[in-house]
Amino acid sequence: METDVLGAASEIDFSLLALFLRATLTVKLVMLLLVCASIWSWAIIFDRLTSFRKVRSADAEFERVFWSGRMLDEIHADIGPEPDAPCATIFAAGMEEWGKAQPNHGFIAGAQQRIDRAMNVVIARESERLNRGLGYLATIGAVSPFIGLFGTVWGIKHAFEEIAVQQSTDLAVVAPGIAEALLATALGLLAAIPAVIFYNKLSGDSDRIGGTHENFADEFAMILSRQLERRAD
Repeated sequence: METDVLGAASEIDFSLLALFLRATLTVKLVMLLLVCASIWSWAIIFDRLTSFRKVRSADAEFERVFWSGRMLDEIHADIGPEPDAPCATIFAAGMEEWGKAQPNHGFIAGAQQRIDRAMNVVIARESERLNRGLGYLATIGAVSPFIGLFGTVWGIKHAFEEIAVQQSTDLAVVAPGIAEALLATALGLLAAIPAVIFYNKLSGDSDRIGGTHENFADEFAMILSRQLERRAD
């Protein structure tokens, strides 16, 4: 008898496609949702990694130009209206306010505060761009295991219903339903684990890049502050 049961179980197709096709509609929807979440998270991961690499390279190139000793007005004229590097965008915002602070070669009170505010606005905007998509990664990492668990519970419920209908607890009856249920949990973990790992990594990278922007803005603000003090004198 045991040999017959094992033989029947061995004839069952346990491939991923077969498990998916045998699952109930609810479990199929759960699996499809988790697969889509995994694909979406990997798309965000690759997009952010590529974007961060470009931002670091562009910022490094602009800072080499900035600290090369060239005149600020000359650098401002060279970078154009839409610079690629966030540091260059911060620099451009500061220079525009710097130009507005000295009409007819005079001096307007409160110029330093307006320059700082203009650069802070750009820093906040660039930070928002850096963090774009990271909230979705956090959500996928937090929710996917529970969605997978829901699919597992539903699949096990269906397996017990199958046992009741066939009035048998043979391995050939129980194994397919349990396997389908556990596949949902596996897909949930497959979506969640990379999302959590890369969310932590990308959040740290974003904070470090944002810190670089803030440091550059502070250094640039000090340069402009010295020039404003000389003009005031």
